[in-house]
Amino acid sequence: MFHVMIDTSVWLDLAENQRQTPLIDVVAELVKEKQITLLIPQIVLTEFKANRNRVAARSIKSLSTHFNLVKEAVRNAPAGVQKEQVLTYLSDLDHRIPIVGAAANGALDQIEVMLNKGVVLKTSDAAKLKAADRALYRKAPFQHEGKNGMADAMIIETYFETVRSGKARERFAFVTHNKNDFSLAGGNQKLPHLDLAGGFSKIKSMYFITLADCIRKVDDIYLDPEFMKALGYEFEPRSLSEIVDAMDVLTEQVWYNRHKNLAWAVKQKKVKVVTQDEWVNAGSNNSTHIVDSVWDGARRAAVDTFKRLGKAKCGPHDDFEWGMINGKLSTIRWILGDDWDMLDT
Repeated sequence: MFHVMIDTSVWLDLAENQRQTPLIDVVAELVKEKQITLLIPQIVLTEFKANRNRVAARSIKSLSTHFNLVKEAVRNAPAGVQKEQVLTYLSDLDHRIPIVGAAANGALDQIEVMLNKGVVLKTSDAAKLKAADRALYRKAPFQHEGKNGMADAMIIETYFETVRSGKARERFAFVTHNKNDFSLAGGNQKLPHLDLAGGFSKIKSMYFITLADCIRKVDDIYLDPEFMKALGYEFEPRSLSEIVDAMDVLTEQVWYNRHKNLAWAVKQKKVKVVTQDEWVNAGSNNSTHIVDSVWDGARRAAVDTFKRLGKAKCGPHDDFEWGMINGKLSTIRWILGDDWDMLDT
């Protein structure tokens, strides 16, 4: 049997992302068949209850906004019978949005039942002290400047404490979507951060960044397409709007990184900020000069981009992470018809 601790971020994503919702039933089935037990830190239970209303509201708002945009686009199309039929259909879907919200609430209710039935673990004084030591010495999950990782630290220390008290042949797993704080920096994110690696191993205590990978390790039959169909689920490809939204975020990330490189070059006087006349006289060499008005606009745009994306997406990232971001952008653009390595921003 596996003793599995699932981080708050995973539970909330399961409820919010309809493509992951089938995994809730899979986890429930694994618990029922006594293949896993759920280890629930009291902090996770508290965080889940504090955030569930926000997740439910965001699910409804996101869908409502999407339908309103589609309806507006149809209204602006030329008049005709088909236009009226489409508007009628969309209006019907709009009225069904609360049903979608009810489905999200249903998933949240199901998760909360599982959390309450799991092995609820209070944070011991020893775990609190170890978490405080991590904060003092800036060890993961406190490695990022200005980030309060105390809750995350107490969760992981509670996990480590439970593993240490486990009996022979018992196996444990920790699952999180918080790769930024828990995963290896500048390398394979499926591996734990070096500050946490001592608490994990290949057999007794395993680290996962997707619930599906954890389930696959327990028993991959539960992810078999036939089994999922038996539960009444079918996996669908992502919509075009989702793909375009992801591409837009990646494009802004790449642009922001290039802007920061340019800012460094300006600060080091490798690139000179000049007037329009000086730019012309320099022969329009944009590798060593930039027009002051353009530079001012770029700085304002960078501030807006940072506010829109947030620190986690803006970095700083290492070369490995930027390689992943550029690779994702190139792949999405290729799928949408661009040539490979088309990374214009």
